[in-house]
Amino acid sequence: MATASPPTPPKVVPPKLNPVRVPIPETPPAERVRDFGEILHPYRLEDAVLEAKRCIQCRRPWCVEACPINQDCREYIKLVAEEKFDEAARVTLREDPLATTLCKVCYHYCEDACVVKKKGVPIAIRHLKRVSLEMGKSDLTYVPAPPRNQRVAVVGAGPTGLMAAWELGIRGYSVTVFEQEDLLGGLIRTIPNYRIRGEDFEEDLRRFRDLDVTFRPTEKIGVPLHPQDLLEAGYQAVVLALGTSRHRTLGIPGEDLPGVIPALSMLREVHRGRSVKAGRRIVVVGGGDVAMDAVRSAVRLTPGGEVTLVYRRTRERMPADPEELKGAEEEGIHFLFERAPVRVMGTDHVEGLVVQRMEPGPVGAGALPGLVAVPGSEETIPCDTLIVAVGQQADLTGIEPGLDLKWSRGGWAEGKGEDHSTALPGVFAAGGKSVVYAMAAGTRAAEAVDRFLGAKRGEAPAPRPDPFGGSTPFHLTAGYTKPLWNPEPRT
Repeated sequence: MATASPPTPPKVVPPKLNPVRVPIPETPPAERVRDFGEILHPYRLEDAVLEAKRCIQCRRPWCVEACPINQDCREYIKLVAEEKFDEAARVTLREDPLATTLCKVCYHYCEDACVVKKKGVPIAIRHLKRVSLEMGKSDLTYVPAPPRNQRVAVVGAGPTGLMAAWELGIRGYSVTVFEQEDLLGGLIRTIPNYRIRGEDFEEDLRRFRDLDVTFRPTEKIGVPLHPQDLLEAGYQAVVLALGTSRHRTLGIPGEDLPGVIPALSMLREVHRGRSVKAGRRIVVVGGGDVAMDAVRSAVRLTPGGEVTLVYRRTRERMPADPEELKGAEEEGIHFLFERAPVRVMGTDHVEGLVVQRMEPGPVGAGALPGLVAVPGSEETIPCDTLIVAVGQQADLTGIEPGLDLKWSRGGWAEGKGEDHSTALPGVFAAGGKSVVYAMAAGTRAAEAVDRFLGAKRGEAPAPRPDPFGGSTPFHLTAGYTKPLWNPEPRT
């Protein structure tokens, strides 16, 4: 008697690619410029599920490979599509302790890598992260591993320092985070409320509550306390996560006139809800993300006024996030490209900014061609407020001697070693160009600390333990091939 043939397995049919994104609810430009209320609003449940089902669940997770912190967005999107919101929230928080912040301010590099983008609009990955947190159980707390009985100092409570503190905290270290400002968060505290509310960041911090992480605000390291002093005080390692809190200047005549404001100072006041005195004609100089926050805040500070952004290169060369640039254009901000500031006009107060037309010059050592001024092209832009947003750098007052640090092109200080180590054994330094890049740097620095201290204990390096106390340590998601992100800053 003939043996029956085994049944033919059903053919796996990949989901049909839908190029059209479910629109994200958004306040119209004419309304949103009236105040600092949030611009983007959450999906309704049915819209969230519909958008999540657009994901074709690529075998190779391009989105995950593009994420500096290896967030398994493919998995939480799948869970949202299945309406398993509690599980989606857990997956989101498993790799991202600042998820409530990132779901609103991350520049979603994952979406740039999304395969759906080739045919239409990429999956709204960042917004679906927000869905997982707001529709799922996100009031979770992190569980530390058994105590290592070793102390680590982290200097700076921005995203780099917080990620390093989290990584070390869940590994069982006792961590003290020193922050010179009275509020934690670093440059997160300069992001306007129309992008993220202060309570969102506080929600992230609450999940740290069961870790052995102590925050010490309004305590600056460097003057008079040097990192060496921390080692001598009993800390076995130090992570310098200094960020870029010091603003760069234009270096032109008249910059010291009243009415010339550093962007970071203005944004800190705006974020805290404090009154900022601004005129009716505001000029912002710069082309990065801080400049975008400054110019979009300025239009809200001067209803009916005139706001202009001046940038020395072309629109295509602006390093700012395209989403922010689009939002600024919708809000009626005037852009003046290929202009460089020459001098500030005024006697006892700023009255105008003299700019000069620029054109591409010879290609230099950097990634972008040099610029040369066009003779006889000077013009004056009348203004009564000038906001300077031409970059930031770390404040190394009292810290640098003996550490042999290097400056990144983005202005933060790093250790010269591949593992962010400095010339002082046990001291590491790191930073990054955006919130999520800074967090990735914090992870690398914390892993270096763990290897350094583990070697002293005679232990081999181990992956991050499950932050919720489970038995499965961190591992890259199935299909992960190689990282697609580049730690070098945009210029």
